[in-house]
Amino acid sequence: MKRSTLTIALFFILPLVILAQSEKKFNAQFYGFVKTDIFYDSRQVVAVRDGHFLLYPRAEKLDNAGKDINAKSSFNMLSIQTRVGVKITAPDALGAKITGLVEGAFFGINATDIDGFRLRHAFVKMQWKSTALLVGQYWHPNFVTKCFPGTVSFNTGAPFTPFSRNPQIRITQQAGNFYFIGTILSQVDFVSNGPIGPNSVYLRNGVLPALNLRIEYYSANKEKDREFLIGASANFKRLIPRVSSDVFDTITDQTYTYKGIEEVSSLSGMLYFKVKVPAITIKAAGTYAQDAFNWTMLGGYAVEKIVNPVKGFQEYTPISTLAAWTDIHSNGKKWQVGLFAGYTKNLGSDKNITGAYYSRGSNIDHAYRISPRFIYNINRFRIAPEIEYTVAAYGTPNELGEVENTTAVGNVRLLLGVYLFF
Repeated sequence: MKRSTLTIALFFILPLVILAQSEKKFNAQFYGFVKTDIFYDSRQVVAVRDGHFLLYPRAEKLDNAGKDINAKSSFNMLSIQTRVGVKITAPDALGAKITGLVEGAFFGINATDIDGFRLRHAFVKMQWKSTALLVGQYWHPNFVTKCFPGTVSFNTGAPFTPFSRNPQIRITQQAGNFYFIGTILSQVDFVSNGPIGPNSVYLRNGVLPALNLRIEYYSANKEKDREFLIGASANFKRLIPRVSSDVFDTITDQTYTYKGIEEVSSLSGMLYFKVKVPAITIKAAGTYAQDAFNWTMLGGYAVEKIVNPVKGFQEYTPISTLAAWTDIHSNGKKWQVGLFAGYTKNLGSDKNITGAYYSRGSNIDHAYRISPRFIYNINRFRIAPEIEYTVAAYGTPNELGEVENTTAVGNVRLLLGVYLFF
């Protein structure tokens, strides 16, 4: 499977090289990096891909003698974040400049596919004088490419900031220094949770794509090396967790299936800003999110109540999350120092919960992270040590999904990233 995926990728990339040589107005430029992460954790963690994508420490798990089983350190080395991409410039069409991008990494698509080639971005962009149209897979608009944490860790600040890539249609309208960005989105590998586990089927069955509106003000002075950015976004998502229900009748000892559409909607918002001067860059963002599971954040939704006991139909309620982060770093070309800090809070639901949770961290009241880093660049070589101290407060959800009687656990991750850019 891995070989066939890489073969397919090369099958599409190699013709671009040939075409770039034959057409003067067509250009394909390769880029990427080789990266190895070397990391130590002071306890067991909730993470993705053999511990590489760290979220937060695992809760206490006491044995019969009262000892915490998860209070066990670990060590690993991985090169799966190694990345390759190609930037494409094509002849103009419909009065617009045409560009494209294909990018992948060896992160795999799931835990059993580690080292497998995985598509990150694949889009076509049409740029007119003040309007741009992007069609394809790219960062979710709530992952603002001008304003995101500059961590060495691949988690890039998750779960304290939205982290997701989505197939989308995005239109950007510029009016001076103001940008109005509207996006419709589907899901592919950053998906919502539900009765059959994480899957894109819940959004697909909702028919309506996720909707995002973003407004920002951005000004830059390249000569003085200064930037200012401030923006806000709103996001709407509608899921269909089930299109039928199964009810077991204890009298007849049979299971009956009934067609019925159940839905849950969520509304989220985000504020962000960035200030860059020659010496330092300061970035910060805050997010209020309902059902943020597909953004690699805390949250999701839960069963509020059964509205038809005979047919087993249910109503759902979203779990709300509040998250904020800030990142500050120096702007030296040869070396940089930086500090990331993030906090997230489980706000629960505004309705009583009587059934199952389809949520991430439903037993976590809050979590926070402090992460200093140092980056040293020598031409195209980089070495970057980082410390991540992440704390999660575990407890018991009440009827509103608010977590009570918490016990905090912490993890220290010592990380060293080694890069070679090309």
